[in-house]
Amino acid sequence: MAAARQRQARLTKPPGSLGALEDLSVRLAGIAGVCPPPLPEPAALAIFAGDHGVHAAGVTPWPQEVTGQMVANFLAGGAVVNAFARQVGAAVTVVDVGVAGPLPAAPDLRDLRVRPGTGNLLTGPAMSRDEAVQALAAGITVAGELCDGGARILLCGDMGIANTTPSAALVAAFTGTAPGAVTGRGTGVDDATYARKVEVVAAALARHRPDPADPVGVLAAVGGLEHAALAGYLLAAAARRVPVVVDGVIAAAAALAAAALAPAAVDAMVAGHLSVEPGAGVALAHLGLAPVLDLGLRLGEGTGAVLALPVVAAAVRALREVATFDSAGVTEK
Repeated sequence: MAAARQRQARLTKPPGSLGALEDLSVRLAGIAGVCPPPLPEPAALAIFAGDHGVHAAGVTPWPQEVTGQMVANFLAGGAVVNAFARQVGAAVTVVDVGVAGPLPAAPDLRDLRVRPGTGNLLTGPAMSRDEAVQALAAGITVAGELCDGGARILLCGDMGIANTTPSAALVAAFTGTAPGAVTGRGTGVDDATYARKVEVVAAALARHRPDPADPVGVLAAVGGLEHAALAGYLLAAAARRVPVVVDGVIAAAAALAAAALAPAAVDAMVAGHLSVEPGAGVALAHLGLAPVLDLGLRLGEGTGAVLALPVVAAAVRALREVATFDSAGVTEK
């Protein structure tokens, strides 16, 4: 990182003129342990899918079967994230860690299902502690497979109808923020449903009293299977010294769990964008991560992470390819 800072200071541009890209390039050099860092390619996106028992509490107007239908859409290449992934050349893998209904086998689908959806966190724990660990292990497995397959940067994706509700509960639990300040409108719910979401999050936290010092317990009580899997994915990326781009509020909530398990894991994380979901901003601030993009996104799927990839690559290319004052024969001021 020191070498990267020194090189940034010698590039043919005014010092600091690339703003946050300079800091990002320094972090990427630190993750790789070499200056300049390698180009972040090939890129691999994993979309972790799971259903949620809290759907029964009336927190979303979308039917639960949409989760499985969207998984099929991802596998057919028809979702927004597929279009964006084609634009940047990222491979897409879909991981079933907890979809409620059956899914047909497909080449790009990894079946690591722990259980068919979580329990209703309003009336009981979302999952058992062992199931949370299994989901963490699923994420670790997928990250390892993608890195072994040559990926030099990993991207986070998710799919799960009603998953912004457990995301808000996780953010509140790990940051100590009030439910109303971290709960958003998700897919765009009306005022009555939004009020219900806040009420559900508050009631779940009061019921379970999750302890942030026990991150596996927090995931088990109020999380989702895809949150736990994403947390494992983030931990494995850090262990492999591979940068991992965090998407929106679901991935940010998972990042809080990963950081609670291993604080140094944050060093490998890049915040792809700032979701309009309020919990995302709270989570990123708690983690000390500055988002690369702010486009008013709230789709999920990994769309924000994929869109950030060219900017991450540009930060690396600046450090790798821009001439220094000495090499270019440019006079300094």
